[in-house]
Amino acid sequence: MQGRADKGLFITTGNFTSQALDEATRDGAMAIDLIDGDRLCELLKDNDLGVSTKTVEQIEIDEKWFASI
Repeated sequence: MQGRADKGLFITTGNFTSQALDEATRDGAMAIDLIDGDRLCELLKDNDLGVSTKTVEQIEIDEKWFASI
């Protein structure tokens, strides 16, 4: 990255270790943005990139009510 970019970007579908998070924000180091799996999913959803969301109605039967009639 040195001399070629202002910032780095690492993306994972998993999670970053605490050491990776510390290194990405270390004073004097090149700026590095870390995007983990949860944040990646949020970004894809927020920007409508390859994902869609649905609201599903869930119906539960009250068996006690039916048994009482």
